[in-house]
Amino acid sequence: MASVAQEPPPEPPTQNSIVVTAQRSGAPMWTIDTDEGSTVILVGEIRNVPEVTPWFPDRLKEATSEADRVIIRARPKFSPGDFFRVMFRSGRFLKLPDKTVAGDYLDEAQRARLAALEEKYDKDYDRGSFLITSFNLLARQLDFDDDTLDDDATDIVRKAADKADIPITRPERFRGEDLLDDLADADPASHIPCLEAAMTATEAGPPIIEARGLSWTRLDVPAVMENPLEIALGTCWPWADPEVGTQIRDSWTGMIAEATAQPGVTVAVVPLRVLAEGDGVLDQLEESGFAIAGPEWRSG
Repeated sequence: MASVAQEPPPEPPTQNSIVVTAQRSGAPMWTIDTDEGSTVILVGEIRNVPEVTPWFPDRLKEATSEADRVIIRARPKFSPGDFFRVMFRSGRFLKLPDKTVAGDYLDEAQRARLAALEEKYDKDYDRGSFLITSFNLLARQLDFDDDTLDDDATDIVRKAADKADIPITRPERFRGEDLLDDLADADPASHIPCLEAAMTATEAGPPIIEARGLSWTRLDVPAVMENPLEIALGTCWPWADPEVGTQIRDSWTGMIAEATAQPGVTVAVVPLRVLAEGDGVLDQLEESGFAIAGPEWRSG
């Protein structure tokens, strides 16, 4: 009886092959390899990737399915009580305090810029909180989150990890109560940098949205970080809040450092601004002695 030739079983993926597959997705990423056999892949995520951005999420999905563990961001933890807190204190979130108006806080040039945008979009921002005005400019007038992909890198990695039964770790979630109290107690003037950045992005117009996505897939990280839209998103609460922002960065740095002590491959999806900003996670990891391979993240 003739014997039937058997196909040899496929070779298991190597750590290097997983890295190469992930890199072929087109998203900027960095790797940390240790002498103990650990590889950490840091995927620099931007939210609201335009549909026209040429990247290949299926390759990131494939790499994730072969990894040993995953680290992704966590959403804030809001309770029913937090929603009641918003309802009873909504005036402190939506309006400037004590019947003050924008001109009480802005200098002449800043108020003139805001007035020009009010006229252009037929809006009255005089009593609105600067944070809400900034969000309105970015989301309603610039419309940066329209015509974007359904899934960000975090969603892609989470779904792939769930399907392959790969352990998922997340940073400790902030309590909604703490975030809302922090926001309600903030001095209105502390949100002026956010407003200025939002006005700059809105004045620049829709071309910056596509440019941000293209710079991202071209691995031109400094260009992404210098894009007016990315600057605005990184200048506004909660990222720019000294206490909350520091906790976010320190949490990511600690989790990634811990992952380097574990064997195998870890895929970590981290907000790009948290990775690449000055004294961000990449800077902190490098200062701690980790050798980081990947695209240049510093301007100049």
